[in-house]
Amino acid sequence: MNENNHVQQRMKELEELINYHSRLYYINDAPIISDYEYDKLFYELVGLEEKYPAFASADSPTKRVGGEALDKFEKVEHAVRMGSLSDVFSYDEIYDFVERIEAALGHGAVFSVEPKIDGLSVSLEYRDGALTVGSTRGDGLTGENVTENLKTIKTIPLSLTDAPALLEVRGEVYMPRKSFEKLNARREAKGESLFANPRNAAAGSLRQLDSKITAGRGLDIMIFNIQRTEGVSFDSHSEGLDWLEGLGFHVIPYREKLSTADEIVKKIEKIGELRNSLAFDIDGIVIKCDGLRERLEIGENTSTPKWAIAYKYPPECKPTKITDVVIQVGRTGVLTPKAILEPVKLAGTTVSAATLHNIDFIRERDIRIGDTVYVQKAGDIIPEVVSVEMKDRTADLIPYEMPTVCPSCGEPVSRDDEAATRCTNPSCPAQLERGITHYASRDAMDIDGMGPAVVRLLLESGLIRNIADLYRLQVDDVKNLDRMGAKSAKNLIAAIEKSKTAGLDRLIYALGIRNIGEKAAKSLAVAFGDIDALAAATKEALVAIPDFGEVTADAVVSYFSHAQTGELIESLKACGVLTTYETEKADAVFEGMTFVLTGTLPTLSRDQATAVIERHGGKASTSVSSKTTYVVAGDKAGSKLAKAQKLGIRVIDEDTLLEMAGESK
Repeated sequence: MNENNHVQQRMKELEELINYHSRLYYINDAPIISDYEYDKLFYELVGLEEKYPAFASADSPTKRVGGEALDKFEKVEHAVRMGSLSDVFSYDEIYDFVERIEAALGHGAVFSVEPKIDGLSVSLEYRDGALTVGSTRGDGLTGENVTENLKTIKTIPLSLTDAPALLEVRGEVYMPRKSFEKLNARREAKGESLFANPRNAAAGSLRQLDSKITAGRGLDIMIFNIQRTEGVSFDSHSEGLDWLEGLGFHVIPYREKLSTADEIVKKIEKIGELRNSLAFDIDGIVIKCDGLRERLEIGENTSTPKWAIAYKYPPECKPTKITDVVIQVGRTGVLTPKAILEPVKLAGTTVSAATLHNIDFIRERDIRIGDTVYVQKAGDIIPEVVSVEMKDRTADLIPYEMPTVCPSCGEPVSRDDEAATRCTNPSCPAQLERGITHYASRDAMDIDGMGPAVVRLLLESGLIRNIADLYRLQVDDVKNLDRMGAKSAKNLIAAIEKSKTAGLDRLIYALGIRNIGEKAAKSLAVAFGDIDALAAATKEALVAIPDFGEVTADAVVSYFSHAQTGELIESLKACGVLTTYETEKADAVFEGMTFVLTGTLPTLSRDQATAVIERHGGKASTSVSSKTTYVVAGDKAGSKLAKAQKLGIRVIDEDTLLEMAGESK
């Protein structure tokens, strides 16, 4: 492979990785890597695009701010773009930044240096002193209207005295560490899943449809910018923040005006020493040119200002000792080793365990029980072992080996080609608990009220032994269980009954077949139409499905080859669970056509527009290619529209789509 091909391949890989992790972070509020790791990927792509501009794609993630408005909230168009900042990771980059600013101005500059709160960015708009609209950043141009939820935050003024006719400010909603600890304590007591960190908890709390839930979460806000005003102006950013503080806003603390890179570095180190003692999480320091006229002179890049940067702290890493290694058995039978640690304070919380992933991870780092290891939190979320302190190792410590039998059921385990060690017993109790929990989850059969704690109760009480037993439960069976009661039992049984009609695609996903996610499950449902046809499908038939490879096909064939699977399917059918796929296809007017949606449509959400297309036999794709039949464009359509025009693909609007489908708004 020549250098150009290698570069293009790496740029494509980076785009896919960044888009995947952006969605986890901004939309799902469930990041799996650290900001530090994400930023490294992002700026590797930036560097390659600068060096090889001809290879940069039109819809590169470097050309936009991550995130988008969710359909459950009304959209808000931002009058002033809520952009992001360029990140730096070294002091050398700070010195370079200061030199660039001074060179651009032809003289020295004053900088406002402020902590970067780790939360959710929002805009607050006031008219004649009254809070009228509060919205999330979204994609920077369009956000979510969360006004009612923001009003529950006690530090947000609902009205202002002596305010201008129009004032829009930007701030960061966050969950103080004490609020986070109280929230997770309450959730643990109820048997609910815990939030990974305060940032995720804040984002999830602000997006609640019921503002009463938000009100009970103890959120706070720090205001850090004036977006726009009428009737009042300032010479500097700091002057504006001081004025906001006088109006009663909770303004970003620990800010300071500094003039040299040396002073800025000292400030970063000082805040870094205080970081773990603060009442809130920060992930860096923002350095901004303080003068507003100077900002105009310096200018902006396509998506970030030239007059500001954000220094990101590297993940905190501390030593501790591994006291034991325990094995967890997942729903697909994978045995995952977990290190039990001497408790250590890390990124604001106490860490007492860390995943070791698999035996290869352990062998690569030569991790042994009794070792002193260095631990950090990936993204201040997931504790991980970084390395072993070899000088502290004693001669009696022996290499760790995975067990040869499952710790849950005692059956033999095997090593597969994915470096995973698996239990070979499909009836393993540990797999069963996690499997039923997955079956009941929101994206699967969506059985409201059946979380891990309830599943455990039902299994321990002997009321269920498999998934099908859920549909045989009665109110009287469960009302006397711990923390249930008659009303909860009635609601649970109603939710179980409702899940019978979830549909074949959800059922396939809920069964927990290896390598089968939601998208693959729907493809299988569409391709085979009912569960019996799928169970009888050959590997060749499965590989023929678009985007299905041999590994996925083998996993499906293997799952349905077990006698227990056949018995389970028959039991589910006997209980009335829908095992056929109903497309609700009104006609086939779009048969053989591929549509791509871009921008914000006037009345339809993305899901609704996709449903219209699929209902009439068409296919909705996420990328424009020569095989695309139509591009449906809405407001603020971007690179997909440009690519369609370049390829000569017909572009239509929402009205035309509905007219072609024979449907009304």
